[in-house]
Amino acid sequence: MLDLKSYREKELASYDLDVELFNEFNFSVYNVMPLRKAFLISTDKGEKILKKIDYTIEEFKFVLAAVNYIKNENEFNRIIDFNKTQSGEYYCIKNGDLYCVMDMIEGKECEFSNPVDLSISSFGLGQLHSASEGFRYSKIASKNICGKMIKGFKRKKEEVNFLKKMVNLYESLNEFDEIFIKNVDYYLEQIDKSIDIMNKSQYYKLCSEEDKIVLCHHDLAHHNIIIKDEEAYFIDFDYAIIDLKVHDLSNIISKAAKVFNYSIDNSKIIISNYCKSNTLSKNEMEVLFGMLSFPEDFYEIVKSYYTKRKDWSNEEFINKMKRKMANEENRVEFLKNFKEDLKI
Repeated sequence: MLDLKSYREKELASYDLDVELFNEFNFSVYNVMPLRKAFLISTDKGEKILKKIDYTIEEFKFVLAAVNYIKNENEFNRIIDFNKTQSGEYYCIKNGDLYCVMDMIEGKECEFSNPVDLSISSFGLGQLHSASEGFRYSKIASKNICGKMIKGFKRKKEEVNFLKKMVNLYESLNEFDEIFIKNVDYYLEQIDKSIDIMNKSQYYKLCSEEDKIVLCHHDLAHHNIIIKDEEAYFIDFDYAIIDLKVHDLSNIISKAAKVFNYSIDNSKIIISNYCKSNTLSKNEMEVLFGMLSFPEDFYEIVKSYYTKRKDWSNEEFINKMKRKMANEENRVEFLKNFKEDLKI
């Protein structure tokens, strides 16, 4: 079993918590406490979050540009607020590492099991998408993935097929290998179905419609949505991309659905409340269904296992795979209900 505490402690130990770093941001620090993969710091200018950025300065500038566009152009202020250094930058480089400081948003993390939280978050997501309409960024092509989803699904299918051929060459199989080989053909069929749905949809037409393309948060985990005064605040835009707004909806629906064994109820709450602050056309719903149909969990588990992307034990991988298999019937029923209830 992966020791999450030790894992986080190892990451946090790499921080260079030095007075010089705090001085760069022009505040005095009274207390420092670990918070996930960052630090909560109490200062003479309020509670702050100190975070070490594990991607490039250019990628950080993309996040900055997106946040500033949403705040300055459309006055949506319920997102992270970066602090400037004494030199006027939004980041500081110390011993080769990139650091940023953000204002702490006081509130509670969204609970996907709470219908009220889910309603507030979905309504807020619609507002966030509206505020980001028109944002474009040409300096990093990889951040604009609009129009690349079908190609991405096909690439993932090729990767799974490659892993299948590789494992079939093994002289002996461990428990994870056996589960993978037993189920891989089924999931390859599921991938084909999702690609077929996308090909038959108006996906490429939607990608040509400016009002359907927004800044997608792309990591709508419950802890990245803060509920404060019955409004949703959004933090941690590290994985943000430019894509169709249904990309984010697929992300949050997938996460919320798993809370109750793929009950359709959470999805109805999300879509109905999103539509109170934004719009969804029939074409968008069809594309959303195609995205939800892709077996992303299976793909992520097997890729992470065979490429060693996750520092998990063999037991943890096996348990995740078994849970995935046990939930597959519920996932299929969820997709059926989604299609019928929402008249796709």
